[in-house]
Amino acid sequence: MSDASSQSIEPTEGEGPGHGHGRAASKTALAIGAVGVVFGDIGTSPLYAFRETFLGEHSLAIDKLHIYGVVSLIFWSMTLIVSIQYVSILMRADNKGQGGTLALVAMLTRHIGGSKYGWITVLLGVFATALFYGDSMITPAISVLSAVEGLTVVNAGLEPLVIPIALVLLVFLFLIQKRGTATVGKLFAPVMIVYFVTIAVLGTIHIAQNPYILQALNPWYAVQFFITDGWIAFLALGSVVLAVTGAEALYSDMGHFGRGPMRLSWFGFVMPCLLLNYFGQGAMIAALDPAETAAVMQSPFYNMAPVALQLPLVILATCATFIASQAVISGAFSITHQAIQLGFIPRLSTQHTSASESGQIYIPFVNYALMISVILLVLGFGSSSNLASAYGIAVTGAMFIDTLLMGVLLVAVWKWRWWYALPVFLLFVLVDGAYFAANLPKVPSGGWFPLVVGVIAFTLLTTWARGRKLMRDRMTEVALPIEVFAKSAKNSAVRVPGTAIFMASATGGVPSALLHNIKHNKVLHERVVILTVQIADVPSVPESERCEIHDLGDGFFRAILHYGFMQETDVPEGLKQMERCGGKFDMMQTSFFLSRQTLLPSDKPGMPIWREKIFAWMLRNSATAMEFFRLPTNRVVELGSQVRI
Repeated sequence: MSDASSQSIEPTEGEGPGHGHGRAASKTALAIGAVGVVFGDIGTSPLYAFRETFLGEHSLAIDKLHIYGVVSLIFWSMTLIVSIQYVSILMRADNKGQGGTLALVAMLTRHIGGSKYGWITVLLGVFATALFYGDSMITPAISVLSAVEGLTVVNAGLEPLVIPIALVLLVFLFLIQKRGTATVGKLFAPVMIVYFVTIAVLGTIHIAQNPYILQALNPWYAVQFFITDGWIAFLALGSVVLAVTGAEALYSDMGHFGRGPMRLSWFGFVMPCLLLNYFGQGAMIAALDPAETAAVMQSPFYNMAPVALQLPLVILATCATFIASQAVISGAFSITHQAIQLGFIPRLSTQHTSASESGQIYIPFVNYALMISVILLVLGFGSSSNLASAYGIAVTGAMFIDTLLMGVLLVAVWKWRWWYALPVFLLFVLVDGAYFAANLPKVPSGGWFPLVVGVIAFTLLTTWARGRKLMRDRMTEVALPIEVFAKSAKNSAVRVPGTAIFMASATGGVPSALLHNIKHNKVLHERVVILTVQIADVPSVPESERCEIHDLGDGFFRAILHYGFMQETDVPEGLKQMERCGGKFDMMQTSFFLSRQTLLPSDKPGMPIWREKIFAWMLRNSATAMEFFRLPTNRVVELGSQVRI
């Protein structure tokens, strides 16, 4: 599920709601940009997918039956999962132009959130998000490691240098994240286009030498593979699925490029190039003398090239894997930002790396957590083959969840008749479920890692959401109505010049910071604004709908700023639009008052003690509202309060 942020284009009128991208950015230009940003993950799968199917944990005999069967499985997997499920069906399910699991869950929640099964949809989406973090750790490790391993094809004596070189490249990749992807992103599309053309040409050469491989287009070869091998063929699906890893990125990144350009890129360029390479690998192996196959199969991707061109191919593939890893890391930043806005992750320090593109962000905590995890993965697993055992479970798990959510989408949102929806749903449950089940035997040999990461992330996400709700409920229970407070306070405190803005998480009641301020300081500013920032379950809110203002009289105002979950919550910028709130805001005459809660043990806790402790730890370590809302540092006052949940 990758969400790369290298290009973010504001939607205008176009091909359906939220999918147009203006006249200046042509469909072709957007399609080219998508090649550089979106398709790196699935584009680098030929480095290891075909090889792992034969040499993985459950190895296959290298003969015509299995070569044709595997190539046929790859072709039909790419057709069913990527082309039909993601590109043709799920890309129609946009949330105001945005795609991805969280965007889909937000859209489904608007339709079934009030039903007794709505919470299941939310939990499925949260778990898919949790699995994504495991995927975002493994993808850079396996991609870069598999590319650098090509050095051993050029010179077997270079094998001891593979891991050190891979680690240097990966550390460098994470260290440059704080500089943003704008500069590097300009090189993405040309490099990836050269890479895709190169692998297509290599594949075409070998297909021309052995055109019989094209018979694998017939699904009968895949069926024959299953008839002959049964259980072993089923387990082989766990490696075949590596050919479609990154399919979820097409859906997640739809908002950056639009449905039309993404489809043009996939059907018109990326899919043909990938298929030519996979069929070329099959053609090359099938034409070899049996005595040579074992050696060549150690790295069929690099052995497709003449010896003189293998080193340039290693360099090109390394650049491509670097780009694929960049896209996944950017996606981790983006999905974390969405989860923060939707209330599943505590506030984290977020830096915007571009003055013009709001989607380009950098989250230091996520970056360094991923870097440490990737380093440990490379050192712990030691090779791309070992990492392949850990890779499939997270991807197939997320895909299977997407399929379940798609079933809800067909019935609850699109209102398909059950006799149309059921066959479509069952087809993809069967396909994605089979791939997920085929990866379960990998759990002892490495598949446990993304599952452990997923369970930990799921626990943290749900604990934060639950604790945050309990804390808000407790604060609401004891909150004093603002109308009552305004009338009683106007004559009981000295009014001083200036504006005081009290940040409040709820739109009702008096913030604890305001109560503490009047209790201890005995003063009220001439203008008192109780400000709430609300995040809608849509990606963006138009500026015309940003502000909501209620004049409570006697210099008191309640104001609400509305943002989408993909937008930056810049409070000072939002205040510029609030002229109806007693006039313009002068930042030098405005003070921001924030509440910082400290949790106390409760006699009747709303959740288990261990989760309450986790929530308290997350609360202590979350970024302050001052950082998150981009408040001026010299105009902020924090007042503490204690809460029992």
